[in-house]
Amino acid sequence: MANLINLEAVSKSYGVKPLLDNVSLGVAEGERIGVVGLNGGGKTTLLEVLSGVAEPDSGRVSRVRDLRLAVVTQRTELPAGTVRDAVLWHYSAEHEWAADARVRSIVDGLGITALGLDSPTANLSGGERRRIALAAALVGDLDLIVLDEPTNHLDIEGVRWLADHLLARRTALVVVTHDRWFLDTVCGQTWEVANGNVEQYEGGYADWIFARAERARLAASAEEKRRNLARKELAWLQRGAKARSSKPRYRVEAAEALIADVPEPRDSVELLSFARRRLGKTVLELEDVTLHAGDKPVLDDVTWQIGPGDRIGLVGVNGSGKTTLLKLLAGESSPESGRRVEGKTVSLAHLSQELEGLPGQLRVLEAVEEIAGRVVLGKQEMSASQLAERLGFPAARQWTPVDDLSGGERRRLQLARLLMAEPNVLLLDEPTNDLDIDTLQQLEDLLDSWPGTLVVVSHDRYLVERVCDGVYALFGDGRVTHLPGGIDEYLTRRARAVQAAAPAPAALQPKSGAAEHRAAMKELGRLERRLDQLAKRETVLHEQLAANATNPEQLVELNTELKRVLTEKDDVEARWLDTSELVE
Repeated sequence: MANLINLEAVSKSYGVKPLLDNVSLGVAEGERIGVVGLNGGGKTTLLEVLSGVAEPDSGRVSRVRDLRLAVVTQRTELPAGTVRDAVLWHYSAEHEWAADARVRSIVDGLGITALGLDSPTANLSGGERRRIALAAALVGDLDLIVLDEPTNHLDIEGVRWLADHLLARRTALVVVTHDRWFLDTVCGQTWEVANGNVEQYEGGYADWIFARAERARLAASAEEKRRNLARKELAWLQRGAKARSSKPRYRVEAAEALIADVPEPRDSVELLSFARRRLGKTVLELEDVTLHAGDKPVLDDVTWQIGPGDRIGLVGVNGSGKTTLLKLLAGESSPESGRRVEGKTVSLAHLSQELEGLPGQLRVLEAVEEIAGRVVLGKQEMSASQLAERLGFPAARQWTPVDDLSGGERRRLQLARLLMAEPNVLLLDEPTNDLDIDTLQQLEDLLDSWPGTLVVVSHDRYLVERVCDGVYALFGDGRVTHLPGGIDEYLTRRARAVQAAAPAPAALQPKSGAAEHRAAMKELGRLERRLDQLAKRETVLHEQLAANATNPEQLVELNTELKRVLTEKDDVEARWLDTSELVE
């Protein structure tokens, strides 16, 4: 495959810090590349140099002639005007884009229709503007898409839609994201940006973790290996969470050798016993509670008990009331009717999405020590400095004034101050926002051994699957619904709800008359033929995967095509069911 973009000995610095140092690499046709690394390590800079948004200090960037490229970074600006002007400027008339199923899918899948096509872009929030910029990029017929943290302002359903959309098109992709499920699902290569260099790995997140764990095994002593976070992450990946449907692609025997002496991520029985001793029987209870978010019902006469040691993931579409419910649980708001009960021994901490309440006049270490000098989290005792370091503040950075911190650093400081208070109930609202993968691993490791009650609102399904034991959803029906099948069950139920609410295609609306019936029968036959084709292709791909078990490069290509085939098969099966009901 020909390269679309080549970087040759490229260097780029901001101030005295070299973010890219003599980097050479390329992006080939159809490649899907995930970019990872620490906050401030140069990921966004790499994307901007690749796409031509920024020029390198030295070296050469070459692109194929007439390259069709779209870029959405955290600095992307929208043109003045309406949502329609920003997203659908390619089209001169409404019927042109409305007749294109791909464009309609993008507009609906990213929630653009719900925002209102005639809404002025100047009145929208930062998250809404990011979704519009993403939609504007995706509607084009492109060779390469470059995205910086595209999942940040999407709910779990939106992340799933974006992954399926990118898998279904042949466009090359370079994406910076901390969403590990998204990386593993979409990307066939991973680039790690660190210390001015870009290391390249075959495969997605699981394969990258495997490579990091192997490097640690070769470089470290036995005790250091046992403590290595990459190996603990690998152990979790290999054992598999309840909601994960498949194992990683790397060789099972090699992974098992690496994790042979790594303990389970957490001892649930011991933690539950400890939580009961700390919290007693009553933690948080809602009795006959009614609650609204604006004019939208969140709870309608609901009774819900959250007990000692419960680890709950709370999911729902954007605007379903998750943050409103979390504020009620935290005692920061009151129900319209009913009552909230809090146990006498509860010490509660609430991480909100707002970056407020930080002492800007202090330095990082002083801000952490302002809460406490030492902390015990489960069996781990740490000083304020040690906890700050685990959450991404090395010793030199701990003397930085709080007012000089970036958004991601302020988020990490919020977490450190919350944990230093040694709460026994944690309410976390989108804790992964602005955190890099290394910090997420550290946070998850702390939460794995944290002996208390935990409620997490997050669009990061990987975090929810790892640190939570139960998943509850807000479906907009005034109830809190327990989902034994986890996030997969949530996505399935949401897909059914959306399908049930959508009108049938005009050509398939139930009508009297033989002509309409014949049209439906013809569509049914076409769908059945396509299902047969997809089933045969699926069988062939499984055979090819088995035959190429020792060829990593071929496995990546075959696995990518298999995901595309399975996605299309699910879509065709759904349409076949709808059509068959109309025929009957």
